[in-house]
Amino acid sequence: MLRTLIKASAIVIGVGLVTGCAVTPVKMGSAAIVGNQRISIATLGNEVTNLNQAAKQYPGVVNLTQTQATQATLTWLIRYQVYEEVARQAGITVSAAQAQAALEAAYQAAKASAEQQGLTNVTLDLILAASGVPPDTAAELGRYEAIADEYLKIANGGTAPTSGPAQAAAGGKLSQAECQAAKSLDIQVNPQFGQLDYAQFQVVSVPNPVARPAGPAVSASPVATAPAC
Repeated sequence: MLRTLIKASAIVIGVGLVTGCAVTPVKMGSAAIVGNQRISIATLGNEVTNLNQAAKQYPGVVNLTQTQATQATLTWLIRYQVYEEVARQAGITVSAAQAQAALEAAYQAAKASAEQQGLTNVTLDLILAASGVPPDTAAELGRYEAIADEYLKIANGGTAPTSGPAQAAAGGKLSQAECQAAKSLDIQVNPQFGQLDYAQFQVVSVPNPVARPAGPAVSASPVATAPAC
């Protein structure tokens, strides 16, 4: 299954990213900097357009605001690079065939879930759009899934975990590896687009300390602005 979720209409598949103001200013023209890789505002804009075009094909099913589309897209662009670092640190290599197989497996699982919710004609593009993933990054998503699959095997002694306890234990090790990879990359997000929530590995809006609705204050979910590892 796709490992992080965003609610988009009837489908829940996943995404999340929050960014805080980094100590070092983000370079002009950058939406984010991940290690020595720069995600330009132009690249982000192109991918958001791709996501929005896909979402328009499914009115009433995929409903993303412009902010949701932008933050979801930036989330995935950051996640892809974090998982490449997970692979580098763990010595994992994945082939194009493995990536394609992992993408297909994720699609089939998400499709079955969507069909249980009453949706029909559930295409890969629908699943991707509902997950906040620009469809033209499907190959990168396949690598993301394949890297996670391989890491889970390593964490479970060489085979894919199948029992609940084994999956939980291996998943915990993967989360730790993800955290360590993100920490080593010193991720910086342009506050124009939000901040990175390390608890969910998702870009979220920066709270406005001045403007808030009248009435009793509502406590917001805490945002982890730094890796907890």
